[in-house]
Amino acid sequence: MMFEYKTQGTCSRLITIDYDPNTHLVNSIRFNGGCPGNTQGVARLCAGKKLEEVKELLSDIKCGLRPTSCPDQLAKACSQILDTL
Repeated sequence: MMFEYKTQGTCSRLITIDYDPNTHLVNSIRFNGGCPGNTQGVARLCAGKKLEEVKELLSDIKCGLRPTSCPDQLAKACSQILDTL
């Protein structure tokens, strides 16, 4: 199932998550914008993990002086998905 999350406070503008609603496993993640190397790395590392694990691992990561980051926004996206399951 595909889920799109509009980010707030980061260089990336949109995160698209493909996940299995039955197992909660992440199939793939795509960031629109952001630092390409970092977002691609985060996306690859999260593929195959459960939404709950991604949320736990990436919550509250900051980007410099910003109160959030692309990984933190991904955690928020996972939280939104989990709230609907």
